[in-house]
Amino acid sequence: MKSSASAPREGDSKNGVQSLEIGITILNAISSGHRSMMLKDIAAAAHMPASKVHRYVVSLVRSGLVEQDPMTSRYDLGPLALSLGLVAVDRLDRVKLGLSAIADLRDEINQTTALAIWSDNGPVIIRSVRPYRPITVNVVTGTALHLLTSASGRVFAAWLPEGTTRALMGRELATLALPEELKSSDGIAAMLDQVRADGVSTVADYHLVPGVAAAAAPVFNFKNEITLSILAIGVKGMIDLAPDGVVINALKRSAHNLSQRLGSTASAA
Repeated sequence: MKSSASAPREGDSKNGVQSLEIGITILNAISSGHRSMMLKDIAAAAHMPASKVHRYVVSLVRSGLVEQDPMTSRYDLGPLALSLGLVAVDRLDRVKLGLSAIADLRDEINQTTALAIWSDNGPVIIRSVRPYRPITVNVVTGTALHLLTSASGRVFAAWLPEGTTRALMGRELATLALPEELKSSDGIAAMLDQVRADGVSTVADYHLVPGVAAAAAPVFNFKNEITLSILAIGVKGMIDLAPDGVVINALKRSAHNLSQRLGSTASAA
């Protein structure tokens, strides 16, 4: 059976770069194979002469999109192709996968769950799912969270580079009514060390919203960098945030599983 892939014709390049399109056709032929391929097999799949394919493959190898096994002379996708694919997964699928993760977590713990991302102004809630219980905490999409007094904020502060959070942290130190233990750099550093050690942050009352308690766990991408946080939020006294309790264990497991789906190799805390 012949592949449906075909080489671009001369007339097809009127509004594009034909050599690039040919290279992509060859790359597609390689990616469509179930394993590494010999040059003649790539040429057959791309419907091109082997001599022509070879010239393009040389450039694809130089770019890192394709690599050749020196022992077998077979070609396969290279490190740049893998990196591009993982970046695409990170950018396109993280929210979609995150929505599924917080829905499943809600079903497991029957508490409000939410997803937060990092923005230029700090963590922001992008989605939330309400539980089935009659008394709930309603979380509004688009809510900006403080870095030092919210569970999600502390998670981002713990795993983002210091340079990313320094300015925002300085503003909060100057303007927020912080608890005594967070009024010094040493106190903040100790708190963030504890968050990293626990793999999760828990906050009661947010120090701003009485009666609310929350926990957040980090979600990492294929670069093992924090890309999202998952939250479990409930009424204080009605949500068990004990370190070894059902909610915290489920939250950490959900965040770890989502991290793995995004390509992370970071171990669970």
